[in-house]
Amino acid sequence: MSDTPREVPHLAVEDFFGAPVRANASISPDGTRIAYLAPWRGRLNVWVESVDGGGQARCVTADGNRSVHTYHWTDDPRWLLYEQDGDGDEKWHVYRVDLDNADAESADPAAGAVDLTPFPGATVAGFEMSASRPGKALLHLNHRNPAEFDLCEADIATGELTILAENPGHVAGWLYTPGGDLYAQTLTADGDIELAQWEIGTGALRVVTTFEGSDHPLNVWPFQLTPDGTGVWIGSHRDTDRTCLARLDLATGEQTEVDSHPEFDLDTRAVVFPALPSPLIRDRATGELIGARYLGERQVIHPLDAHFAEVLENLEKLSDGDLATMSSDASGQRWVVRFTHDRDPGATFFYDHATGESRLLFRPFPHLDPEVMAPMTPVTIRARDGLDLPSYLTLPVGVEPAGLPLVLLVHGGPWSRDSWGFNPVAQLIANRGHAVLQVNFRGSTGYGKAFLKAGIGELAGKMHDDLIDAVDWAVDQGYADRERVAIFGGSYGGYAALVGVTFTPDVFAAAIDAFGISNLVTYLGSLPEFAKPQLVNNWFLYAGDPGDPEQKADLLARSPLGRVDQIRTPLMVIQGANDVRVVKAESDQIVDALRARGVDVEYMVKDDEGHGFVNPENNIDMYRAADRFLARHLGGRADFGA
Repeated sequence: MSDTPREVPHLAVEDFFGAPVRANASISPDGTRIAYLAPWRGRLNVWVESVDGGGQARCVTADGNRSVHTYHWTDDPRWLLYEQDGDGDEKWHVYRVDLDNADAESADPAAGAVDLTPFPGATVAGFEMSASRPGKALLHLNHRNPAEFDLCEADIATGELTILAENPGHVAGWLYTPGGDLYAQTLTADGDIELAQWEIGTGALRVVTTFEGSDHPLNVWPFQLTPDGTGVWIGSHRDTDRTCLARLDLATGEQTEVDSHPEFDLDTRAVVFPALPSPLIRDRATGELIGARYLGERQVIHPLDAHFAEVLENLEKLSDGDLATMSSDASGQRWVVRFTHDRDPGATFFYDHATGESRLLFRPFPHLDPEVMAPMTPVTIRARDGLDLPSYLTLPVGVEPAGLPLVLLVHGGPWSRDSWGFNPVAQLIANRGHAVLQVNFRGSTGYGKAFLKAGIGELAGKMHDDLIDAVDWAVDQGYADRERVAIFGGSYGGYAALVGVTFTPDVFAAAIDAFGISNLVTYLGSLPEFAKPQLVNNWFLYAGDPGDPEQKADLLARSPLGRVDQIRTPLMVIQGANDVRVVKAESDQIVDALRARGVDVEYMVKDDEGHGFVNPENNIDMYRAADRFLARHLGGRADFGA
């Protein structure tokens, strides 16, 4: 890209948060068709067209209520599956579409779609299709008991659903081998994770291995059965600080390293954000492992197969971004790939390895000129106790990078991480002439076991100190104006924003909390029943167990609600009414407490959204309001829209 300075236009919020023209493309197993997401009646839906571009593209899902974001080709290219919940309630169902008969122009928006999980109130978790079981899909489904997920198998063509294993109440996950053997993951009283063979019929267990729970605050991931059913590919910390790729033998429990990177962890972001690519790159036809992803400042892919190594070499020539989602036909010759890039989001290409042909299929947001997008630069910030904090700095284009308003953008989780790539929030803020700083504070994932565990007991403590140290760094480097610093985050990041204005009220000139936790005790009590058994090795370990009076008192002391009288920073709160992770009461109670004191607080609630907004008009409303709020308190010109 050119180094010549460009005049940067003032872009509208819709430019960043409107629906893409196309997104999330993948190729059919026979290599003849491409599926992708595109708008239909104001919502993203799945469209299908010929791989050569001939013929007319067809919309095949036709959901006029809520955008579809996740779909799957099956081994039979006649059938396509997609997942959908109800207005953000996270009660996910799996639907089947017959591509031979799909008719998007029917008067009935759901015409042609068959719900394979037609149980009101139930949710699907752990959906998987296997090359060893063609025509079938394995589902973890809680239709029998909301707190327990049974292992079920759906026949994709007929819709018949079979329960393979009924959860006795303590199984956190299942494995089902091609030979019909069953394995269960359970939690011990101490929070360790046991994998045991489950004898079908009697329920007798043979323990295969035990994983230390504190190493895995969410779960052991990846955790993928090998095609022959004799082992599991896992992300392993055994005898190393880094997460490497290992094979666990199901007969002996022995772990053997398959691959590793000398500096980087295996890329496990998809455990929190399933739309992100898996660290395991597998052969479409056989399920065998052909590559592994690692993530530091940027991504590194290790090819584990000679053919894929040749393909990868050519794919990486298509863009200077990082390879994100990749799909191939069953022969491994035809590929559709999407790139992550800080200034050119989601550029998607077709590549034919047999002929060497490649072409750009589309850019999701063709109106965004990469030349005027702001680069995202990796930086390392030293915390006050000497810990290095991997971070990302985005500086506005065409503006002297000195004494700028700064927005501290805090990631959720907290067991997640910021990474290099296009961030529409950061780009919107940078377009307004502000700097953006994203900090991987202690307790973030992806930087080794010690960095993760440094967050134990440090909510509103050293985890918050890391954020303040990052602000001080930006000021000391000359990038930021200390009097014009805002904090903005969602989920855990929303909690961090509330901590910022209650524990360090003099640091921030403005704060935006999106579906954040205001009271750690009420938050933990409001989680869905099926999630509560897993708390023992994440929230209870890292923050505290409200069942213990002393720990409950500590949780309350680290909760922003208990320090609401300290808030003097302008605050905006955003919430989805159907949020099941951080329920609406978490936002209500802090807004109510502030209003009872006569303190003005902006509060936006969307009745048709959950934990994070999906539909474009709601995202546009949210970020237009945030844009105005930041302009009012940091300076600059916002987008006031129509």
